[in-house]
Amino acid sequence: MKNSKGFTLVEIMIVVAIIALLASIAIPSLLRSNVMANDALARGKLRTFSTAAEMYSSVNEGNYATAIGDLTGATPPYLNQSMCGQTVSGFVYTCTLAVGGYTVTAVPSTLGVSGTTTFTITTGGILQ
Repeated sequence: MKNSKGFTLVEIMIVVAIIALLASIAIPSLLRSNVMANDALARGKLRTFSTAAEMYSSVNEGNYATAIGDLTGATPPYLNQSMCGQTVSGFVYTCTLAVGGYTVTAVPSTLGVSGTTTFTITTGGILQ
């Protein structure tokens, strides 16, 4: 009688199959949560920008910033860093600033992979 202390090939194959099944269930959920996190971050960044622009307007007699430097270069700054013209967490941000208002758009760099939809915030903090 042989004294075997190892695993058989069949046992190892069953374990590998179970691990593959669990991975096929878990990986899509993790990717979906990453996309949802990017969406939430984009909405948060747009709201932060809107708050900064509205504060600037209230201090400057109803006039909005015409350049991003007006918001980031003040002391203390209304906005810590500019996101205009940059890609942050899978979204490309485009800013249009004028004395009468602003529009900031966040577009996913790869729709469905980095984000689910385009977000736009306009004067008054209206998020669409």
